Amino acid sequence: MSDIPTTAYKVLTDEQMTALEADSFAGAPVDIADGYIHLSTQAQLTETVDRHFGGQTDLYVAAVDLAALGDSVRWEESRGGALFPHIYGRLPLEAVVAYGPLERLDDGTVRLPVTG
Repeated sequence: MSDIPTTAYKVLTDEQMTALEADSFAGAPVDIADGYIHLSTQAQLTETVDRHFGGQTDLYVAAVDLAALGDSVRWEESRGGALFPHIYGRLPLEAVVAYGPLERLDDGTVRLPVTG
């Protein structure tokens, strides 16, 4: 599994982004209920937004350095048997390499936050 991405993405509401910027993020209600923070790979991000955040505004996308989180990240089967990265614990701000408002490209895909 050498082609596992090293960066994954978390979609956050304005309130959740404020919590992350203050220090760390404990999870959205669905994360807390499931016991882990849901992330998506770049390839999964647009479908995640379309399925779970349709019609919502004031959303943000955070790019997360998975290596910085060490053993708290687990790749687990989810939608359609695809592997998704999950964080078992809090998401600390220092593991976020970039973030910004959720925007779409002309083709409808979610624009990734600019890193570095």
